[in-house]
Amino acid sequence: MAGRHPPLDAIDRRLVTLLQEDARTSVPELARRAEVGRATAYARLDGLRQRGVITGFRAEVDPAAAGTPLAAYVFVDVEQQRWEQAKAALVELPGLVHLSLTSGLHDAVLLVRCADLETLRDVVLVRLHEIPEVRSAQTLFVLDEVRLAPLAPPVPPEA
Repeated sequence: MAGRHPPLDAIDRRLVTLLQEDARTSVPELARRAEVGRATAYARLDGLRQRGVITGFRAEVDPAAAGTPLAAYVFVDVEQQRWEQAKAALVELPGLVHLSLTSGLHDAVLLVRCADLETLRDVVLVRLHEIPEVRSAQTLFVLDEVRLAPLAPPVPPEA
């Protein structure tokens, strides 16, 4: 299939998993824990970056400790022929953590984090509805977050 990325092998998956556990791990330590040579680890990491598998190294942050304890999912319906314009405007919303185009009842889902209810109200009731392509929105408050974690490591293809 055109544009499809080749699957990750066991070494690549192990390196990705180790970096997800601690992105500060040195390459020599990654090599040791993945049971490969340093040169192999360097080459594999370079390849993973070039292929776009590894897109960066980020700190995991506790949202409440960082001042954004309030979270909400916002389900949005947009004018179908104007999705690109809607997307360009939606990504500019303050507090936006994640935006996905979806199938089903709604066109998109947003995860928004804010410091307080007043800020969230402004984002959802004012700024969101100032976007001409937005037809409607439904907001669900997050009451409890069970687990905040990085993406799971890639699952190997079945043999």
